[in-house]
Order: sequence, then structure tokens, then C-alpha cells
Amino acid sequence: MAGPGGDMQWCFSQVKGAIDDDVAEADIISTVEFNHTGELLATGDKGGRVVIFQQEIENKNLPQFRSEYNVYSTFQSHEPEFDYLKSLEIEEKINKIRWLPQKNAAQFLLSTNDKTIKLWKISERDKRPEGYNLKEEDGRYKDPNSITSLRVPVLIPMDLMVEASPRRVFANAHTYHINSISVNSDEETYLSADDLRINLWNLEITDRSFNIVDIKPANMEELTEVITAAEFHPHQCNTFVYSSSKGTIRLCDMRASALCDKQSKLFEEPEDPSNRSFFSEIISSISDVKFSHNGRYMMTRDYLSVKIWDLNMENRPVETYQVHEYLRSKLCSLYENDCIFDKFECCWNGNDSVVMTGSYNNFFRMFDRGQRRDVTLEASRENSKPMQVLKPRKVCAGGKRKKDEISVDSLDFNKKILHTAWHPQDNIIAVATTNNLYIFQDKVN
Repeated sequence: MAGPGGDMQWCFSQVKGAIDDDVAEADIISTVEFNHTGELLATGDKGGRVVIFQQEIENKNLPQFRSEYNVYSTFQSHEPEFDYLKSLEIEEKINKIRWLPQKNAAQFLLSTNDKTIKLWKISERDKRPEGYNLKEEDGRYKDPNSITSLRVPVLIPMDLMVEASPRRVFANAHTYHINSISVNSDEETYLSADDLRINLWNLEITDRSFNIVDIKPANMEELTEVITAAEFHPHQCNTFVYSSSKGTIRLCDMRASALCDKQSKLFEEPEDPSNRSFFSEIISSISDVKFSHNGRYMMTRDYLSVKIWDLNMENRPVETYQVHEYLRSKLCSLYENDCIFDKFECCWNGNDSVVMTGSYNNFFRMFDRGQRRDVTLEASRENSKPMQVLKPRKVCAGGKRKKDEISVDSLDFNKKILHTAWHPQDNIIAVATTNNLYIFQDKVN
């Protein structure tokens, strides 16, 4: 990626997670999210756990010694449940994590599985009270008759303890599986989206939510599309978008009506008839939608490409980037092994100049919007020496393969990068392979 002084080089910083080849299902990472300052990085996994890493600045005087992320807190967010009415198991897998803007010493985050959203408070304790009048130091109560003098309890220092406590549980509002949560810029409300409905919640109220989008047809046999992702605008608290399995994005204004079934804008690109195939509808399904930090653009990810849309232009995207066009000829086998239904996420860098998304073979792609350049990098144990520079990878789609290229037939489709995150201020990225979290940073000259 191009930086101010030419090409930016990325180098390995850390890898988290076990090295074993046989991966436990519960350890598979299902979401990755930096908080608003980038000091904390949260991951959720299929076992319902949330692990938070904290950035530790090693040496402020020596910028080449960049900060590391170390485990700050680990807690069990969700447990497996059983819906007895529908005879349905509810997985504990964490689908999404979203941080709330920090207002005091504690941090708050929302985590969700398929059905239940929880608000967690993460706080630090480094002092404990001592010198009670009515209690012994081990917690047993004293006989009041034995107390002859009064003393003032004091706070004494202790080892730092990080506590995660559930403050709110938002349940029973979704019939279908929750795929998105998004905190509003008003910092009071958030939305949650499932396959057919979007609900608006107040962060203080758990027993009711407002249904703001409902695309469920009266007859389920007439169902033609589902909601795949939804997000609030970063600055306008009345505006949100949601994407569909048909490749359309609808922008809604909550000021227009209580139920936003009629969109304010519909973003859709007409299909190229020459590319029409049996798989067209599947690969046009949007797996992720993200507003740019400045709120002017939004990015969508479908199976083969990333598109950047200007919110003022609905008829076509202003930029289209091919992520792995060489897979177009392999769609038949990707359909047979179900990989064609993989949901890749995408993210912006801090100043919206570069976008990143994942691919197969543990490759991930970056697209520099200004320079119109792109690069393919790989997250692997082989490149995991400290500060080792990542070499760009190239895939040979057909014909004669060059020395450093990898053939499209030798790509490993079981190794995929679905979840990525970019630090909001620095060039530090977090990339989740199956059960490992890789952290890369730009090379400091």
C-alpha cells in the first residue's frame, strides 16, 4: 500500500491462538472489532467467549518499538441454549461485537449471538477496602457486642483486576438469526438486524424495541430476499442502511416514518448480461456494508468484489475492486463445497483512503483508493518472525505460472479470512484466520 513516501510495507507483529492443526470448533474466531481509540481489540468466537486485548506502548521515545496487544480480559458472553417451543438449539457463537464510545473509566460493548444481545461493562479495580467495623478480614461478621472502638475503613492497593459484568440483556425480539448490530451516533440507541426484520433499541430499556424494517411477506413462499447486514450512519442519527441477498442496498431515514419499509434511496448496479450465469444471484448477495468514517461513502462486499458507493449516486458504485476474479471459473466447485456462501467482511482504514477484505488461502486484499493500487498479503505461521516484512502474493489464474505465483488450483479453501479490522488511527490491522488472530503493522523506517 502506498504511504506518503511511496509503497507502505506491512510487517508481522503478533499472532494469538494455538498452533495445533486440529482446531476445536469453539476456538474459531467469529468477529473482530477495535474500540474507538484502538487501544482495545475484541474478538468473539464460536464458543461464546469474548477476548479483549489491550495495546501496551513499549517505548514512546523509540517509535520503531511499536506497541503490542496483550490479553486484557476474557469472559464467557453467551452460553448454548435450547428453544423448547421450536425444538431449536441456539448456538453460543458470537456473531458481532460493537464498542460504545467511552464516557467514563469503564468500557462498554454489545455482543450478540443468533438471538440475544448483551451489554457488557469492562472495568478495572486496583484497590480494595480494608478495616471494616462489622466484618473480619475473611468476610465473617463479628459479634456486635465485641466491638469496642470504631475505625475508618481505608482503600489499599491491590493487583489490577479487570471485571466484565453483564449490565443489560436484550432478548426475545428476533424470530430469525441476528446478523448485525450497530450503535447509533446519538449514543442512546442501537439497531439489531436479522434475516427479515430490523429493530431499534434504547440502551437503557431491555423489555421492548421498535420494529423499523419488516420485509417478511404475508406468505413465506413469496420470500425472494433476506437482509444480510445493516449499519447506522456515523454522523446522522436518523439514517441507516441495510443490504440484501439480491445485491441491493437501501438507505432509510427514520424521520420519514416509524416503519422504514419504503427506502429513501436504493443503491443497485445493473447486472452485466455477459456475466450472467446460474450463480449470478448467489455471488451478488452482499455480505457486509460499512460507512466510511467521514460518512460520504459506503462500502459493500459481495462474493467476488468490493464496491464503494457515493451516497449521492444510487445508480452505480464509484469504485469497484475485484477481490478474487480468478475464482469466477471455479464457482461450480465452490458451490459444491458450500464456500460460495461464505460471508466476507470488509473495513476502511482510519482516513478512508484504503479498504481491506479477506480471501481464501489465508490471503487478504488491500485497495488503495487514491493510487488505484492493490496488494495481496498472506497471514501464515511461515511469515511470523518479529517485524518480518510481508511479501505480496500473486495468484496465477491460468497459463504459465511464474516463479513466485501460486496456482488457483492449489489454493486452500478451508483457510479463509472472513473477519478483519483496522485500527482507527494507526496502520495496525487485525486479521482472523480460522482460530488465530494475526496483528500486522506498517514498517517504521
